[in-house]
Amino acid sequence: MAAIGIDYGTSNSEVVYFDGEQHHFIKLDPSLESANKIRSSVFIYYQDELPLPPAAIIEAKVSRIKQAITEQLDKAKDGYYEAKDPREQRVYSDRIDELRAELHNRPALQRRAIQLLLKDMTVQDLSLQQLVDTGQFAFGEEGFKRYLKTPDKGRLIYSPKNFLGASLVEGQQQAFIGMIAKQLEFFRLSAEQQLKLPVDTAVIGRPVKFHGTRGEAGNDQAINIMTQAAQKAGFSKVDFLEEPIAAAYKIERTLNKHTNVLVVDIGGGTTDICCIRLSPEKLANFDRQQDVLSVTGTRLGGMECDKNLIVKSISPSMGQGLLMTNGLPVPPTYYSDMCAVDDIPKLNRFFSEEYGLEIAQTKHMVKEPELLERLLTVQEDKLSARLVNSARLAKELLSSKQAITLPLHYIEADYGVDINVEELQRSMQSWLRRVKKLVKECLDNSAEQPEMLFITGGMSLSPIVQKELLEMLPNLPLMEGDAFNSVCEGLAIQAAK
Repeated sequence: MAAIGIDYGTSNSEVVYFDGEQHHFIKLDPSLESANKIRSSVFIYYQDELPLPPAAIIEAKVSRIKQAITEQLDKAKDGYYEAKDPREQRVYSDRIDELRAELHNRPALQRRAIQLLLKDMTVQDLSLQQLVDTGQFAFGEEGFKRYLKTPDKGRLIYSPKNFLGASLVEGQQQAFIGMIAKQLEFFRLSAEQQLKLPVDTAVIGRPVKFHGTRGEAGNDQAINIMTQAAQKAGFSKVDFLEEPIAAAYKIERTLNKHTNVLVVDIGGGTTDICCIRLSPEKLANFDRQQDVLSVTGTRLGGMECDKNLIVKSISPSMGQGLLMTNGLPVPPTYYSDMCAVDDIPKLNRFFSEEYGLEIAQTKHMVKEPELLERLLTVQEDKLSARLVNSARLAKELLSSKQAITLPLHYIEADYGVDINVEELQRSMQSWLRRVKKLVKECLDNSAEQPEMLFITGGMSLSPIVQKELLEMLPNLPLMEGDAFNSVCEGLAIQAAK
């Protein structure tokens, strides 16, 4: 039996096995050059027909059909009694017999109800639980490409992890358990196939605080969902380890003496920081909580930067800031709702017919309606996830370029937005202030001061982030390390123990 580390991330996920001496990266996405990383998004889709509506909805439709038949039956009876001659009475009598036969033919009524329901039904009408129970799953780039090609055939959950600590309505918790179980099972089977070993144990990384507004209740809910999903995926044992502590276990193997290290892990959905005592003498120790000097974290990740960049640099070319004929600005909530890929109720509301109608009406109240037409295209074609992904690509490109033109041709032919590093930096300022406040909180809560700094997570590669943190901590030498793999390698080390 083998134990693996799983870095289940907001943007990407990774699986690693540690044999006691070296790490083995599990290939998860063959379409990528670095196939050990996979998008965490899930596309749930239907190749052909949508599933049958729930029994309760079918029955409600049958009742409405029966009501309509009863009304026709009453009219036919009235016609029969008001008929002037036997021949006219016979016509009404035959019609009454037909309608009575329809009214009592339950299988035919159900078939008719289903046909009427399916005729107008779209994927958006299905609950998340229905999607998980009846849909097909596509992960990684395969799933994202399917979504880009046929968004109307399914629903993209951009980041399942972002919902785990949120307020979930009845049925949604079970839906996320089922959805994440599919992902974890895919990870487990990939590991078994490549390691040629049965895999029954996993150590899964967790943020200090899961994305959500419910505090400790949200954290408990998230761990409960992940535990049930792991069991459903075939793991007999699962443990959780805070992600910055996992990264610390990896870098500990590079040290030759006792060192206090400040680990700053900035991922796609959360920022987590710990100050921890590390020592080569403690490599084999399983329980290291006594070495954790301080740990802090919050839902403050790179996805927020992507959304901020859209609002600051892209939305103005989609009508944000325009004044309507009544003197008021176009509602700014249009643009925050457009970006709400981590809020299912808000995004469903943005994609609703009523919301589209409101944008269309607003379009006729501004001097440049062609700008709001772009927003309407995003709303009607359900392009929010694609737009947030474009903003992420822009952010990454601006790590090595001073300026770019971001192509948005899927919204409008020849539509592109010029963005430079200064704009990106301005869009990140409020986010950076909160990150630095979190670092200060961790330092203030630590009984011992760190001697070295280690930055990990996808956002740690941003020159803007590195510059801000190094200016804040000028006396801490920066440790060299792998920003993308250190967390999962540390999880694998803990799994091996």
